[in-house]
Amino acid sequence: MTAPVRPHPLARSRAADRADRALAKAWDKGWLPVPPLDAATLWNEAVRSFGGNARAGETGGRSFADVADFRERLDRLTKALEGEAALNSLGRAMAHGQLKRTIVNRLRFGALWADEPDLARTRIAPPIIVVGHMRSGTTRIHKLLAADPAHSFTRYCDAYHPLPDRFGIDRAMSALEIAALGALNPWLQTIHPMRAGEVEEELAWTAAALHHSIYESQWHIPSYSAWSEAADAAPIYREFDRILRTDAATRGLAERPRVLKVPAFTEDLATLLTQFPDARLVVSQRDPGAVRRSAVSLVANQMAIQSDACDLGWIEEEWRRKLALREARMDSALADWDGPIARLNFSALNEDWEREIERAYRELGLFLTPEARRRMKRVMRRGADGDHAAHSHQLDRFAAQEQLS
Repeated sequence: MTAPVRPHPLARSRAADRADRALAKAWDKGWLPVPPLDAATLWNEAVRSFGGNARAGETGGRSFADVADFRERLDRLTKALEGEAALNSLGRAMAHGQLKRTIVNRLRFGALWADEPDLARTRIAPPIIVVGHMRSGTTRIHKLLAADPAHSFTRYCDAYHPLPDRFGIDRAMSALEIAALGALNPWLQTIHPMRAGEVEEELAWTAAALHHSIYESQWHIPSYSAWSEAADAAPIYREFDRILRTDAATRGLAERPRVLKVPAFTEDLATLLTQFPDARLVVSQRDPGAVRRSAVSLVANQMAIQSDACDLGWIEEEWRRKLALREARMDSALADWDGPIARLNFSALNEDWEREIERAYRELGLFLTPEARRRMKRVMRRGADGDHAAHSHQLDRFAAQEQLS
């Protein structure tokens, strides 16, 4: 279905407005309870939904430091939500749902690792990590590398429903969730195309340990962003590592290098490389102004759904700061890196993606097979006809509006 014209970065769909009003009325009339956002109540609700040994669920496979880090993050994040985010009714319901599911999944993983500790210690092939700012071309690079049958990748259903599932329920639930999100936000697929069984970044796996990146792109939570940026990211990536190894074991992919991609890797690259010292890196580069405009568009789209108090000027300044922070941290980490690395430029990929991918394979010590090349060509054909191209038209329209104002 073709998305409607997006008239402004903070535009919101009629469906989102209707859902927001319906929830507000249901809470006002007492038909539904207002969903809580305090840490203690969320935790207790999640424990009841989990239904197992909560102690084992919290500690299984994890160090004391990792357990304490999650608890502190949950407390700080929920306080920022209540004190700063100015959520509307739809936003409050979405925040409650996301955080409760995060806690439930954490408890389920802990219980799994308590019963089967070897899953979280599965030996895996050295990963291929795509590093770069969001909107810098990382998604295209990620999908091209993932098309190579010699590599493995994470699907949307694995990212957002990461517990091992033998019956395909996770894939069906993912498809329903994507459809529901699309109904509320008709521009979502133009900004970040998603399909339940297709290649997806592992952003949800960092969110599983309450890294700030997925949450600050939805909610105005500057105090949490500032605290989390300064905090030790090691507990985040230890949990990420355990999820990755469990996924690789249960899907039978441990011997194939996983192509990993999360924009926040730029911010935490030194910590990430400590966790995966044998990684190969692919660094995506693009004009900083173009990156910032596209990032602001994405964040504004996410925030506008969940709050009536969005400030586009604040979003622009915050992401100017955010991207500068990530750039500095990435440069610092790369200065100390002596492992395999390839750099791919957005414009050069536009000019001749095959030439650039061939070069990247040489620099990483990989072999580009005819079958991999054939599959990559199919990815590029699909991308040329996909929803994602519409986002460029949105950005052009926003830029024209700024010039006229």
